[in-house]
Amino acid sequence: MRYTQAPERRGELLRRIGESGYVSSTEAAAALGVSEMTIRRDLRQLAAQGLVNRVAGGASGAPPATGAPFEQRSDAAAGEKAAVARAAVALVPPGSVVALDAGTTVAALAGLLPGGLTVVTHSVPVITTCVGRDDVELIALGGAYHASTRSFTGPITRAGLDDLAVDVAVLSATAAGPDGVYSANASDAETKRAMARIAGRVVLLLDHGKIGARAPMRFLDLGAVDVVVTDAGAGEEQVALLRSRCREVVVA
Repeated sequence: MRYTQAPERRGELLRRIGESGYVSSTEAAAALGVSEMTIRRDLRQLAAQGLVNRVAGGASGAPPATGAPFEQRSDAAAGEKAAVARAAVALVPPGSVVALDAGTTVAALAGLLPGGLTVVTHSVPVITTCVGRDDVELIALGGAYHASTRSFTGPITRAGLDDLAVDVAVLSATAAGPDGVYSANASDAETKRAMARIAGRVVLLLDHGKIGARAPMRFLDLGAVDVVVTDAGAGEEQVALLRSRCREVVVA
């Protein structure tokens, strides 16, 4: 079988790594009917999402529930993330209370937000962006610092959300598919779930490389998402998948 669609191909690579702990770029290219360069590109994307470790000649399984460093994830699909962030600005109502998670696409959105908002976040990059502005109210959530996501996390963070209500939660994900929305990190997944629970509306920012992929920690049903924003690189099948399960899909 020839795997021409990136999400299906990357899902198959993850399945093979899950079974054997390692995949060879050369062998995977032959088995999946694509070039070795395509496989290397897939493995780079999966490594940037924290799902695999790049090793000589291929990739191995990533350490459980850690994820790639924030800066590495920021560089992956940077153009797509910027487009998604720009499109998402219009989904934040003027004067609203908005919860922003610790994703790199969400961090890009933070720098584009208009004044007059109240921002609730556990993300250090988002906090850093907001403290430099006089026209935004900031509610910064504390907790245990998690270096790879550059965010605060854990029971203290979630307790800080318990007494809050927000108009919109803007969330990111490592992957999303028919079975749900996923994160690479267990504690981060719990924080995303808590943000969705206190929100009147949930907006999911998702570059096309994550649609149809898988990650370790499921935190939400796609049906619980009000709006998904993805980029123009999303294929027809990917967009159809989102539209079959979400209330609204915006293609940036």
